[in-house]
Amino acid sequence: MTNSLPFSTDRHALPSCMLRALKEKSEAEHLGSLLANMSPWRTLGYSDVGLCRYLLRPDPALHRYAVLRRKDCIGVICVRYPWLRGACIELLAVDPLFQSMGVGRDIVRWVEEELRGESQNVWVLASEFNEKARAFYKRMGFEEIAPLQDLVKPGYAEILLRKRIKRDSS
Repeated sequence: MTNSLPFSTDRHALPSCMLRALKEKSEAEHLGSLLANMSPWRTLGYSDVGLCRYLLRPDPALHRYAVLRRKDCIGVICVRYPWLRGACIELLAVDPLFQSMGVGRDIVRWVEEELRGESQNVWVLASEFNEKARAFYKRMGFEEIAPLQDLVKPGYAEILLRKRIKRDSS
């Protein structure tokens, strides 16, 4: 990590992709459409318009990045910082065509590196029915903390997960 605050830089080169601050309406519209057709957002009834609005609304604590591979926008990461002595990954999505290529892993590791020396926790919520996401976060070292019933939509639970970040020994 550099001397700047976490998530204060607009571009980040990761091994499998590039992250660029999400500011373009056309990119947010593309991502809203992508998300609305993927689980869990489709299952929970999110619309492409509502997701686009979320990606563009003013919120100084929410850091949003388009995930790029070559020149293609293949996903999005939204991180709320600060949040409970750390950061919360509010949304992480990768186009199914680009999943299982290390993109999600590299993004989670990037979040951890951004926080190293600053905070001790990374949090995430995953829909209870989203077994693929829950398994991914467990492989990344997250621990399931608690179900939060009816948080997003009545009849559905979100699972709160936490990963503790090791402090630098220096």
